[in-house]
Amino acid sequence: MHIAVKNYTLNNNIEIPAIGFGTWQTPNGETAVQAVKSALEAGYLHIDTAAVYGNEKSIGTAIAESKVPRESLFLTSKLWNTERGFESTLKAFDRTLRDLQTDYLDLYLIHWPANARQFNNWEEINAETWRALEQLYKTGKVKAIGLSNFLPHHLEAILKTAEIIPVINQVEFHPGMLQQETAALCKKHNILIEAWSPLGTGKMLTNEILGEIAARYAKSVAQLCIRWCLQHGVLPLPKSITPTRISHNLEVYDFEITQEDMAVIDGMPYIGGSGLNPDEVDF
Repeated sequence: MHIAVKNYTLNNNIEIPAIGFGTWQTPNGETAVQAVKSALEAGYLHIDTAAVYGNEKSIGTAIAESKVPRESLFLTSKLWNTERGFESTLKAFDRTLRDLQTDYLDLYLIHWPANARQFNNWEEINAETWRALEQLYKTGKVKAIGLSNFLPHHLEAILKTAEIIPVINQVEFHPGMLQQETAALCKKHNILIEAWSPLGTGKMLTNEILGEIAARYAKSVAQLCIRWCLQHGVLPLPKSITPTRISHNLEVYDFEITQEDMAVIDGMPYIGGSGLNPDEVDF
């Protein structure tokens, strides 16, 4: 049987829980507090957030109130686009630590690459921002550093000047969106792919083909998509605010998708997602 791992080992030998709890679009306040508490109660030890989500304070509150020891958790946040550059990155990181009520992060990511549509000097901007992350890593304020939404040309530009190879590239990844070129380049450099929106911003859940396949395993489409990510060696970040779904999204270690079904899912056309292209975004 294809045994899906419970932890991945990053290229700097840090272990990361193989399923993370996503908090994108989870509103700040009691909704976020309760969602994260439900996730911690269900057994998640990996929480993924970002400054721009606006919910870091609520996540900090949930962790503090949950009484789960900080050292048991893997906590990720991301630098927002308006804070790029060396000094502003360091300041933004400190704000994130305050909001999350912690004195270190397990992982810090550049949320989106500066792109050529917006900046003539996009490579320089990304390199300076990455230099700040390297500084944070060297001082021990963060245990691992990585990227998010970096396409191959963005990643190759970073690697030209990077002293430290990113451990992760968090990209949109779900059936119909395999990011093959990006995944291949990341694999070459031993950079783990994390899947944001592994359920395609919910659009996978009503797909008939996925529904039929999931039914054969007596699983939900969400569980099928999460398991599919794991069998690709990708780390999924499912998001929900419903306690039962939060719990069910971890129940993916008791079945294996056959090679035939994997091939069907892999071959699906684009069936929905965020529609965001890192080369085209203007935020």
